[in-house]
Amino acid sequence: MIVKLDKEVQERFNREELVIITERVDDVALLISKMIKMRLHDVLDRHIPRHARQKGLSWGWTAVIWLAYILTEGDHRKVEVQQYIKGMQNTLRDITGQAVELSDFDDDRLSHLLTHLSKKKVWHAVESDLNKTCIEVFNLPKEVVRYDPTTVSGYHEVRDEGLMQFGQSKDDPSLPQIKLAAASLDPAGIPLATQVVSGETADDGLYLRLIERVDESLNTPGLLMVGDCKMSALNTRMNIAAGGHFYLSPLPLTGKTPESMEKWIADGNIKDMEGTLIPVFRVNDRNKTSLAACGYEFEHVQTVVDDEGSIEWEERVLVLCSPAHAEKQAGGLERRLENAQCKIEALTPPRGRGKRQITKEETLIEAAGRILKEHKVTGLLDIQYEKETETKTSYVGRGRGSENREQKTEERVRYQITAVTRNEKEISVVKRNFGWKAFVTNAAKKELSLQDAVLCYRNEYRVERIFNRLKSRVNIAPLYVRRDDQIAGLTYLLTLGIRVLTLIEFVCRRSLKTDKESLQGLHPENRQKKTDKPTAERILKAFDGVTLTIVCSRAGNELMRFLTPLSDLQKEILKRLGLDACYRQIEIRDTGSGV
Repeated sequence: MIVKLDKEVQERFNREELVIITERVDDVALLISKMIKMRLHDVLDRHIPRHARQKGLSWGWTAVIWLAYILTEGDHRKVEVQQYIKGMQNTLRDITGQAVELSDFDDDRLSHLLTHLSKKKVWHAVESDLNKTCIEVFNLPKEVVRYDPTTVSGYHEVRDEGLMQFGQSKDDPSLPQIKLAAASLDPAGIPLATQVVSGETADDGLYLRLIERVDESLNTPGLLMVGDCKMSALNTRMNIAAGGHFYLSPLPLTGKTPESMEKWIADGNIKDMEGTLIPVFRVNDRNKTSLAACGYEFEHVQTVVDDEGSIEWEERVLVLCSPAHAEKQAGGLERRLENAQCKIEALTPPRGRGKRQITKEETLIEAAGRILKEHKVTGLLDIQYEKETETKTSYVGRGRGSENREQKTEERVRYQITAVTRNEKEISVVKRNFGWKAFVTNAAKKELSLQDAVLCYRNEYRVERIFNRLKSRVNIAPLYVRRDDQIAGLTYLLTLGIRVLTLIEFVCRRSLKTDKESLQGLHPENRQKKTDKPTAERILKAFDGVTLTIVCSRAGNELMRFLTPLSDLQKEILKRLGLDACYRQIEIRDTGSGV
């Protein structure tokens, strides 16, 4: 690209030795500008005050710039931050209006920041304040809150009373872990409240703590609390109802529920034959309508008796059958039947070298029963077997035989499986029960119909996206810190980064939906493809390659600066996010900023 220079600048170019500084800007300007609009630095500074002798950046600005690095590079290690800052000090100063020095991001300073964030009193105040600010600034709806916990594993030493403990995990049970519980606001999906506890902590008790904090933060009655089956504990449901809120969660197959479920499913199958089940249809991203579920509901009075007396409230039970889930379960059953059949047939191989035979009937029955139980197909396969006896006569002792020589007879017994057949009658009975699940809610029909309840719960993935981004975008695992305060503080800091990503995505999608527009060029594999639901990751990726070039004299006087021209796509994204000028302020330096 050709840049036309002023005459005075050209003359200085001709007579002076020049220094050219190039800095990668990429998506940093967008991220920091978004955090400024969220007032993240102000919120943190309100609750993490500066020390009287503290120099350099405030804790709020330190966190904002560190988060920009984490979200851009996907790396939360402290050791790399200073090198990153060194390569873009001019950019950071122009965006933030602050004097950014490398000493602001040494290990000690960053560790102090995490220690502050790890304190429950400070963190709860930060989240509550930030919730109110974001809801006000971005006009976020307050109707549905989703809850879910996850685990984060790491190569840490397990200590008594430490956060890192062994526990039930879907990631890697062989490693110690922490447990992170989160509440997110629908439909934006931003984290409202998060809590870090030790890895062996049970999930059930975490919901009430988060619900209490969300209630204090939003101060809005009539919220719909949505969670998995662990949130449907009777004590949790009672507290939600007593607090003036509503809940929606599936019932776990524990306690008396399995027995009740048998009757509910039987009633549902009868209603299915009668054609009285309520259908629920769903429109997918390709604008195709499909049957999401069908079911029925009934009401009953739920009662909890404690030391202070009894508490009663009306509750609806939604008994639903999902065709897709039933088909998935049926496919799993077929695979288990096939695997079990193969393993059972392999129990009795033909005679041969190295082929161990089963010589006792009880041994065969026990081995087959173990396989049926392992594959959860007990009673669904019929096993037929027979006893085979082989008689062998030989002379006693050594030498050649004769008519008068004593003989002995040996009998060899083996059991052979002759057939393994499917019990189709029992299999059909089992398949009739596939796809059924029961949900409970205390919301009235006019507030949450059966159809709305199904579609609402189908969006439970929104809270899980928080955990997905933590483990993919910012790479929380493994945690490169050791002390408990650093583990908790860093986890909380990373959830702030997820909040930034979620807001970028939500605000952009909402703007496109309002104007019925879409963005083109976000998919490198197909530049013509358009989307009205861009992800935050693709939005940020679109700003790769934006650089700032500064030409200075040897004396340090700035002669010229040049920013890579923004594309139409980049300008459109900034417009949708309300950040039109965030890159312009880097190219045209604000000399009145005090920097």
